[in-house]
Amino acid sequence: MRLTKECLHGVCRYLWNIQTGTHPSSSPTPSLKRDLDERTSIARQSAHPLALAFLYAFRIAAIVVYLFCGIVTTNYVLANVIVVVLLAMDFWNCRNVAGRTLVGLRFWNQASPFCDSATENPPDVDDDGESYWVFESRDPSRPANPIDSKMFWTALYVFPALWVVLLIVAILTLNASFIPVVVLALVFNFTNVIGFTYADRDAKQRWAKDNMGGFSLGGLGGIGGQILTGAVKSSVGRVFGGR
Repeated sequence: MRLTKECLHGVCRYLWNIQTGTHPSSSPTPSLKRDLDERTSIARQSAHPLALAFLYAFRIAAIVVYLFCGIVTTNYVLANVIVVVLLAMDFWNCRNVAGRTLVGLRFWNQASPFCDSATENPPDVDDDGESYWVFESRDPSRPANPIDSKMFWTALYVFPALWVVLLIVAILTLNASFIPVVVLALVFNFTNVIGFTYADRDAKQRWAKDNMGGFSLGGLGGIGGQILTGAVKSSVGRVFGGR
């Protein structure tokens, strides 16, 4: 009889807790709660949560499709096409949207403004027959959001490392059919890594010169182009296509 009363009391308490939302089982575990709090904190502190979400969505989607496409479909061509499309979308989004929105950086290469590229030289080359980089950076008086900046640079450097691991796995498992896709992913990812690294370095150098009173670049957004010399100009500059 006593056991029955205790059981009824336990059931009533269980139903009451569920109704009021205070049941222990309905509450997240401490580790899960911390993860949820961190994600919520990132979304709240980010100045551009949508751009941040798309940056990670494209990059994660490409890796997920690459890893699990064999489970969903046996069509090799379809799987490769989906991965390549996701990689291309990520490359364009990172270079033209996420970089500019999250950290205020953008890069492209173009012909020298001192020559008529339409009549004298082909596009994207200067008088010496070489293209050069143009970097666009935010106004230093408007610093980037720290959360946006941290998450952008994390995505920029972590995902290429993951693709390197996948390339090693593909080579060790003799999965030659997917190696071209992984190589393409590395080309896209490292292109953005190199471009944004040099864009960030260029912006810091110009801001330092402005602070020292050397010269002012002027213009909204701190847009400025520099001709890269030496090996960087001749070897790395040609990696990038048009604007």
